[in-house]
Amino acid sequence: MSSDLSAIIESLLFTADSALSTDRICELLYEFDKNAVTAALAELAEYHSGRGGGFDLIEVAGGWQFRSRPTFHSYITRHIRAKASKFSQSSLETLAIIAYRQPVTRTDVEHLRGVDCGTVLKSLLEKKLVRIMGKKDIPGRPLIYGTSKEFLETFGLKDLKSLPTLKEIQALDEAPQYERQEELPLEQNMRKPLEGDLPFA
Repeated sequence: MSSDLSAIIESLLFTADSALSTDRICELLYEFDKNAVTAALAELAEYHSGRGGGFDLIEVAGGWQFRSRPTFHSYITRHIRAKASKFSQSSLETLAIIAYRQPVTRTDVEHLRGVDCGTVLKSLLEKKLVRIMGKKDIPGRPLIYGTSKEFLETFGLKDLKSLPTLKEIQALDEAPQYERQEELPLEQNMRKPLEGDLPFA
């Protein structure tokens, strides 16, 4: 990393509360050409990836953000245990339905889960993981929900296309395939064990 522009971008990203998009960085650094900003971002990402430090610069939630390396997760949680997010099973199920089926109504979610989801939806809205996208153009005009930028940041996703596919999820449940070992042939002249040979005769 050599240019002043790279250092300026690095300082912006370091002090940002959330991921900064390339467009937002260009807005902030209007005196620089967009191509130069894009090139500097690529240079920064390559630099942090190659130096083998404790964090990388990655694309997440449609923007750029410094993220600690997963290898060091167990050490980091010792320091920030209190900040670790805990999700109930019902929250995860509801969030998964919204993430994969969005935009959805509360009725859609409750139909798939088979239980009332009002309290869970309210909790997800308060955590800013879910957002109201508008109203569905049907009688009653119910609210429709989708995931937020905070959802992508929380789960370290570049965009919704980064969500694992159903095939990838199902593969996690499959038992590992072990190679079958061929049976060893018994020696032709092996004698039958006599009664006195047996340990409990």
